Amino acid sequence: MDKENIIREKAYSFAVRIINLYTFLTTEKKEFIISKQILRWGTSVGANVEEAVGGISRKDFINKLSIAYKESRETHYWLRLIHNGQFIPEKMFLSFEKDCLEICKILFSIIRSTRRSN
Repeated sequence: MDKENIIREKAYSFAVRIINLYTFLTTEKKEFIISKQILRWGTSVGANVEEAVGGISRKDFINKLSIAYKESRETHYWLRLIHNGQFIPEKMFLSFEKDCLEICKILFSIIRSTRRSN
């Protein structure tokens, strides 16, 4: 399986987890502001990966993956806020953080290797 498909599946699975986190935060914790941000950015990573896969040029592909990378970094920020605000337990945070940072690393690697190859 090539890198685009690996990241595509990981980003999709992460988005599903983010939706479940949003549901937990809004129903169990009654948190509506930060949870909306995490939903927005955590699901947009996969959407931008999908756009990259369908990119019409190398530049378009890199651009969309770069956006996905930035949004994965922002998702990490919101995860840290939710954790430090004591809305989620340590174990849950560490699981989300691990997945999020793995997605960041994969995206960065794909972007870097695509830029280097001609």
